[in-house]
Amino acid sequence: MKKIVEQGLLYDFYGELLTEHQRKVYEAAVYDDLSLTEIADEHGISKQGVHDLIKRCTKTMQGYEDRLHMIRRFEAIKENAEELQKLSKNHADISDMELRDKVNTISSNILEELNS
Repeated sequence: MKKIVEQGLLYDFYGELLTEHQRKVYEAAVYDDLSLTEIADEHGISKQGVHDLIKRCTKTMQGYEDRLHMIRRFEAIKENAEELQKLSKNHADISDMELRDKVNTISSNILEELNS
């Protein structure tokens, strides 16, 4: 399951950088959950060709992530936004000064991620 989620995230962020053919094959495998044989028949390539293409696409998109860190940054910003949301719901438990400090720290973290 984790691998499928990772492949989905990679595709969401970097899929547009693949060729149309690569996108169609990758989508068929990851999103449509078609077998290698079904994809091979549909696209007129060998089962091994489908396997190699999916592996190559994943490696290419992972290479983009290794250089650009867009998914890592997205997840860090999402985590900070969730923390802000928790603070807004549970702010009665802390003082106004403490709340301002936490909001300032979290917003600084978000800005740092956006500027890196």
